[in-house]
Amino acid sequence: MAGAVSPSAHVVVFPLMAQGHALPLLDISKVLTNLGVKFPRVPELPEGCENTADLPSMALLVPFLKASKSMRPAFECILREMSEAGSCPLSVISDFFLGWTLDVCQSFGIPRIVFHGMGVLSMVILKIAFMNAPSLLAMPDSDPIELPNLSVPFTVYKRDICDLERWQDPDDPYSHIIAEIGEAEVNSAGIIVNSFEELEGDYIATLERFYCQGARAWCIGPALLYDQNQIERPMGSNQADPSQPYIKWLDECVGSSRVIHISFGTQARLSDMQMDNIAYGLEMAGHPFIWVVKSATWVLPDNGWEDRLKGWGLVVHNWVDQRRILSHPAIGGFLSHCGWNSVLESLSEEVPMLAWPMDAEQPLNAKLVVMGLGAGVMVREGGVGGTIASEVIRDGVKELMGGERGRQARDRAREIGKWARQAVEKKGGSSYKNLEGLIKFLKERVKE
Repeated sequence: MAGAVSPSAHVVVFPLMAQGHALPLLDISKVLTNLGVKFPRVPELPEGCENTADLPSMALLVPFLKASKSMRPAFECILREMSEAGSCPLSVISDFFLGWTLDVCQSFGIPRIVFHGMGVLSMVILKIAFMNAPSLLAMPDSDPIELPNLSVPFTVYKRDICDLERWQDPDDPYSHIIAEIGEAEVNSAGIIVNSFEELEGDYIATLERFYCQGARAWCIGPALLYDQNQIERPMGSNQADPSQPYIKWLDECVGSSRVIHISFGTQARLSDMQMDNIAYGLEMAGHPFIWVVKSATWVLPDNGWEDRLKGWGLVVHNWVDQRRILSHPAIGGFLSHCGWNSVLESLSEEVPMLAWPMDAEQPLNAKLVVMGLGAGVMVREGGVGGTIASEVIRDGVKELMGGERGRQARDRAREIGKWARQAVEKKGGSSYKNLEGLIKFLKERVKE
């Protein structure tokens, strides 16, 4: 790369302990390493640092976030040792939820770059909603939210903004944490986004206006594709451990009907009744499927359901490599909660989505995929919550896998997948250029 980074240049990356936040930062760390940026070896973080996936209930998120502050002394010690050794990092890239890292970074004169697990447009809409929460709460649910000076390809309603009431509840500790984290975020030196300009470039300038002192937003994604650009690999089972039973099963499906992948991420917790409805909906739809089940309480229906689906339905209870599943030639659709990582993984592999948002910014992601990009079908309209009937799930699967809207979504997903791969190309890719720009910015900060 022209203007290669000096051997001593390095950064510190500090993710939130949650798959949706840690995995993209791991991808970003890999590509920064390939561009010559080093990551120093550091002592282990304090014991007891777990993952949000291990929380029995998301009601424990607030205590979890508060507990993350216990890592501050160790983090300060790491930066102090690096500073005294004359090897201060170019920057600390830390997760949005770790707002306390800003004060530590500033005390050492190190710029903090903030990372979200979201895309540009969802961030912009949520920031506008947060600033106008009192007036939005007074609105009828049926009234659309006005987004001044922002052209959005879909209508946003109050039901699309999860946790709106919590933001304004003075008795809810979550509102205080979000306000504290938000103040640290806007005073950071910049933000990196796991997205790409061809997808969300129209909203970058609006996002940057929420930050102080002319901070930049760098779209450097999809981070997951950089590895694929480094090493040419054939499609299919050669991309994953072929000994995995689910890969062997998918290999056997190649050449027959396309398979739909079903997964709802690590945070979603569905009732046993809802799980039953999914099971029967998939059976009624009649399309081959691979379903990743993470429920600790639900058991397969004992009325012969599993026997009836032998050969064309696979339920997996263990961890799977979702990226490898979505890249498999047997896959033709993805029933997803529309977390941003899942959206990027699906569209990067040219797989259309059956959108079933459940929490956080997922309703906005789902609308972007379905209404903005035309690369998916919605399970239902009307926000999150409630139990969805098996017939609704059946109809959604049939439409995505065999209907006209599904065909159109598949064509659009192919187009978007090409954009995604072009964005990370070394020669002219928009995200690759932004990565080089980020490194140049950090190096110039050191010279000042």
